[in-house]
Amino acid sequence: MLPEVDAWLRRRTSAAKDWPVRRLLAAKGTQRISVVLPARDERLTVGTIVSEIRRELVERVPLVDEIVVIDSRSTDDTAAVAAAAGAEVVAQDAVLPDLPPMSGKGEALWKSLAATSGDLLVFVDADLRDFTASYVTGLLGPLLTDPTVGYVKGCYDRPYVLANGSTGSGDGSGDGSGVVPGGGGRVTELVARPLINLHWPLLAGVMQPLGGEYAGRRSLLEQVPFVTGYGVELGLLVDVLELAGLDAIAQVDLGVRVHRHQPTDALGAMSGQIMFTAWSRMERQGSLVSLRAPSTTLAQFGRDASGFGVSLRDMGVSERQPMIDVPDYALRRSPLP
Repeated sequence: MLPEVDAWLRRRTSAAKDWPVRRLLAAKGTQRISVVLPARDERLTVGTIVSEIRRELVERVPLVDEIVVIDSRSTDDTAAVAAAAGAEVVAQDAVLPDLPPMSGKGEALWKSLAATSGDLLVFVDADLRDFTASYVTGLLGPLLTDPTVGYVKGCYDRPYVLANGSTGSGDGSGDGSGVVPGGGGRVTELVARPLINLHWPLLAGVMQPLGGEYAGRRSLLEQVPFVTGYGVELGLLVDVLELAGLDAIAQVDLGVRVHRHQPTDALGAMSGQIMFTAWSRMERQGSLVSLRAPSTTLAQFGRDASGFGVSLRDMGVSERQPMIDVPDYALRRSPLP
C-alpha cells in the first residue's frame, strides 16, 4: 500500500459513533440534506428504512430535509409502501422526461440529482435489513464538519446470510446460525478490489468501493458522469478521485450491513459491468490503448434435463453526462441575475 494511502486511512477514516446527531445539527447551518433511496421491487424493506429516517432524523431531530425514493420501474407496490412510510416517491422515468430513458441503478441515482434539492445527498440502498439512522448520520459527519471533504463512503462488515436458514456446507464457513461472517461482498473481493489495486492504487484504502451507502456534496456530484448500471459506484469513486483528489474522499465505519444477496449468475453480469466501467475509465485516462471495444455479451451455462444450456446476458453499460451539463438542470440551478 502506498504511504499516502496509509496516511489517508488514518486521517480520513472514522466511525458512525464519532458523529452524534446533535453535533451534526449544530454544524448543519442553512445546508439542505436529502436522503435518496433508489428502489426496484423492495416493498419488504423500503418502508422500514424510510420510517426509521423520518422518525429519528426528521421528527425527533430536524436534520434531514427530504427523503426521496426513486422508483426504478418496480412491478410490486414499492412506491405505495415508501409513500405510506413518509417518503416522497418519484418515478425514475418522470425525471427529465425529454431525455431518452436508460436502465439501471446508476440511472436512478443520476436522476435523483434533478429530483432533490439538498446541498448534501446521502444514498442508501433500499434492500437493507436491520437499518439504523446512524448510517445517515455517519455518512454526513465528515461532510458537515469538514468543508474539504466532498465524498464519503460507508464501510462495514458484510456477513453472508445463507438462504432458507442453511448452516453451510460443513467446511467451517458457517457458524451454525445460517450466517457466514465476512462472506458478503463477493464481487468487491473478486473483481473490484483487484482492479482498484492494479489501476488506481490511491483508492486501495477504500474498504467498500461498491457499497451502496455513500454521500456527497451536490456541487461535486453534479460534475461527474454516472454509469447507468452496476458499475456506478466504481465509476463515481474513480471520477471523484480524478476531479477532486484523494483527500476529498472520506470513509465511515457503519458497523454491519445485511441485505438481500444476488444469485451467482446475476453477480457474473454485475462483475462484467464493473469491468466494463473500469475499461472505460482506463481508456479515458489514457492508461490503456484499446484496438477495439470489448464485447458486452456474457455467455453463462447451466445444466437441465437435456444437458448444458447457454444463456446470454448483456453486460454493457451506458453513461449519463455530468448533470451540470444538462440544460434544464443547469438553468434551474443557476442563481437568478
